[in-house]
Amino acid sequence: MTIKTEKNSTALKPRHEVMPLLVDVAMGRATADLVIRNGRWVNVHSGEIIPNTDLAIVAGRFAYCGPDASHTIGENTEVVDAGGRYLVPGLCDAHMHVESGMVTVTEFCRAVIPHGTTSMFIDPHEIANVLGMEGVRLMHDEAMAQPVNVYVQMPSCVPSAPGLENAGAILGADDVAEAMTWPNIIGLGEVMNFPGVAMNDPTMVGEIAASMKAGKTIGGHYASPDLGLAFHGYVAGGPEDDHEGTRMEDAIARVRQGMKAMLRLGSAWYDVATQVKAITEEGLDPRNFILCTDDSHSGTLVNDGHMDRVVRHAIAQGLKPVTAIQMATINTAEHFGLARELGSIAPGRRADVLIVSDLATMAIDEVYARGRLLARDGRLVADIPAWDYPASAKNTVKLGKSLSPEDFDIAAPEGANSVRARVINIIENQAPTRASVAELKVENGLVTMDRGNDICQIALVERHRGTGTVVNAFVSGFGYTKDCALASTVAHDSHHMLVVGTNKRDMAIAANRLNEVGGGVVLISEGRELALVELPIAGLMSAERAEIVAEKASRLTEAMREMGCTLNNAYMQHSLLALVVIPELRISDIGLIDVTTFQKVDLFV
Repeated sequence: MTIKTEKNSTALKPRHEVMPLLVDVAMGRATADLVIRNGRWVNVHSGEIIPNTDLAIVAGRFAYCGPDASHTIGENTEVVDAGGRYLVPGLCDAHMHVESGMVTVTEFCRAVIPHGTTSMFIDPHEIANVLGMEGVRLMHDEAMAQPVNVYVQMPSCVPSAPGLENAGAILGADDVAEAMTWPNIIGLGEVMNFPGVAMNDPTMVGEIAASMKAGKTIGGHYASPDLGLAFHGYVAGGPEDDHEGTRMEDAIARVRQGMKAMLRLGSAWYDVATQVKAITEEGLDPRNFILCTDDSHSGTLVNDGHMDRVVRHAIAQGLKPVTAIQMATINTAEHFGLARELGSIAPGRRADVLIVSDLATMAIDEVYARGRLLARDGRLVADIPAWDYPASAKNTVKLGKSLSPEDFDIAAPEGANSVRARVINIIENQAPTRASVAELKVENGLVTMDRGNDICQIALVERHRGTGTVVNAFVSGFGYTKDCALASTVAHDSHHMLVVGTNKRDMAIAANRLNEVGGGVVLISEGRELALVELPIAGLMSAERAEIVAEKASRLTEAMREMGCTLNNAYMQHSLLALVVIPELRISDIGLIDVTTFQKVDLFV
């Protein structure tokens, strides 16, 4: 494959090539391209805020950071007066999935640049589970064409739990070794198969070894509350960070073992407040803590923000503003071995800088990346060319047949009047689920839902190979009070089709509708389509602008509320119900999975 670079007009020359020019500008022997004057320098190296600072920028990099840059100004130098506002390094998202925004890398960048994000470390394991190496390479090449820094982590777990699910592709150690030679691969994506690491599974050992050999950073994902030997074995296996902690003791344990504790605030995951107490109450060194989003819905990006939102939230939990900013800039850059390039305002680094009028609220007035103004007052002012995906990345939904309500029947054991069935219970604002058992009635030989107790039906429909497989089970927590069904081809991580409904007719209509449009999310009620978000790229992403996708997603959220669902970001909770690497109970194309034992279990107890 070839790397597309013709659209990347903002590509930087390597630092060693421009070093003499940086020296000349700093000494006043050459003039800067841009000088930002009279700012308050948020210095993440020293932890200070230094007033009356000027920044001189040339060739997309900082050349001089000090009290007076008059000697760097020539007749062609652009001069910007910061007027005493703060000069903050561009924000970094240390772990995230572009696909969760329902848009492409390009559209994601367009959405988050006005919010001050100038560096992202993306793990495209969603598209990898659908398209394999082709999908990873497509996003890798698109990332390189952006005017901000978008680094790619090679997905480590495709499928996420071998033997417990079947994805659209299978990747292994040889694929990882190949990817490590690509120019924009920064490391190995989150290693979700934590039992495999602890047990020295050959695939996990091979992938981690290939990444170590290449000198890359190994991402972690230890989604278990067990901090005993399994955790110690996992850390010994090589993962260097983890974003799955939900408790203060999780953050403490990771940092003590030499890992970076990544504290995430996504659209549906609120894990900063509990874990940041390791710093604010227990006094741990904040240098080993990093902020990230993991999964941000397009509506969150457009309406609430991105890393600026996370920093605001961290400050509200009691962190000093400079500390929170360090956790979203220099800590991330150092973790990935990029501190000489980004994460701070200092000579030689990429000129990614925010002009901020209020630190506590992260009120960002202007966003510069590589010395170029990209956004002002919350709006993108630079043009970012669209990026086209090939036909091979589309039309990926293959159901094998048209579904009928009978495909969602759950037959009871012969002669039974009731059954004790396992139920997946949603935990609001957290990725884990809770397993329970409910007594359900049997009518005409079929197990019924218990809508009075908020137990409706969930189905996973195989969509990669057209096998026609439908796995049925029960779920609780959505609160639907009306006849409806929500279907989605976003179903982490294997991305089959997930359908949750209160009646089978709507479930069939919803599934067939997504087959028609090539993937996305749809809500059906009494046969009527209430909301649709088309996601034709791998059934995961739209090429439309984030604002348009967010508007459609907003309509979806509104329609779900009309059906009685009051969960915060319920769609994202829906999309994780097949994630068979996070406890306790999930659904896959082979059945119900107990993620505490990593075994398939029967629906009936």
